[in-house]
Amino acid sequence: MYSRSGTYQALSEPLFIGTMEAIEAVNQDRAIPVSFTPITRDPACDLSNYAPMCADILSNSSAKHVVGCVTSSSRKEVIPELDRAQATLWYNVPYEGFETSARVVYSHAATNQNILPILGWAQRHFGNQGYLVGSNYIWGWETCRVARTRLEASGGRVLGERYLPLGDMSVEALIAEIERARPSFVLNSLVGASSYAFIAAYADLGRRDPHFAPENCPLLSCNLTEAELPVLGDAAEGMISVGPSFCETPTADGRGSSLERTAFQSVLTLAAILAEGVSGPFDSYLAEHGARYGIDPATHHKTLDVHIAQVRGGAFEILHSWTDIAPDPYLTRPSRHPQFRDPSLTVVRA
Repeated sequence: MYSRSGTYQALSEPLFIGTMEAIEAVNQDRAIPVSFTPITRDPACDLSNYAPMCADILSNSSAKHVVGCVTSSSRKEVIPELDRAQATLWYNVPYEGFETSARVVYSHAATNQNILPILGWAQRHFGNQGYLVGSNYIWGWETCRVARTRLEASGGRVLGERYLPLGDMSVEALIAEIERARPSFVLNSLVGASSYAFIAAYADLGRRDPHFAPENCPLLSCNLTEAELPVLGDAAEGMISVGPSFCETPTADGRGSSLERTAFQSVLTLAAILAEGVSGPFDSYLAEHGARYGIDPATHHKTLDVHIAQVRGGAFEILHSWTDIAPDPYLTRPSRHPQFRDPSLTVVRA
């Protein structure tokens, strides 16, 4: 259930491709005693479509697993339907954390695997004064809240925090305010068309004002992948992102993103679990055996590698990495937070 049309279509497409290719791989593998019949729906990035479409799938078929949703708002919309049907959502997108549901497997990065490492890395290399930008819904709010809390706790400052409605491309006033504030870095939590307009405008700002060039004041993202690079073109150069995997060679069609890979792996994991002959509630099985598949039994989040990468020459170049970071969506287990061994940058102003 992915939106193949609408404002964040470019995010949904690799998820859909990864899912469908994995279904085909499972169905063709005679060694796997499981086969899948896909039932597809396109919510068209309209929040009001998600719950009815999910309910339709679950009530008019034998399906008990849904692979889908991009935004946190859409994920929250379908959870009541999943509860009613005792079904499971495989959610394959980085998100803001602070949620655990027996009905969801969170297969991509959570708070300690995305926001914390990229923010800590930026503070060490560029300074402690951030400007926060986000889409006006849960992902933007929570990403910026965590960033603001962490910055202030470490002696940093938030020079500005602004939100745009999903799909809003009017970024001129926002760029002007950033230009006046002159932060050390900008954290971009915008989604879809809003993000593309902002990134293009920020690249223009960097060309006319050296302070905002990538080497001085980079644009950070917790969810930029190869899938959106064809849409962004040269405007993406110098952007810094965080994720469980990156392709270090350019791909013209944006293939190979962590979104595509995560969706693919989720279907393979589901097939492997079902091949064990699961009986009884699926969440009970995960509570007992989830760790076997890299799924934390307590929170249903996955252990992942974490990479900081920068767009250079049309592809991502990895700058820093951690392996096997266990999830901590509520930020209550510091031992699971990526650690830095290099000293922090101290900025002294005359």
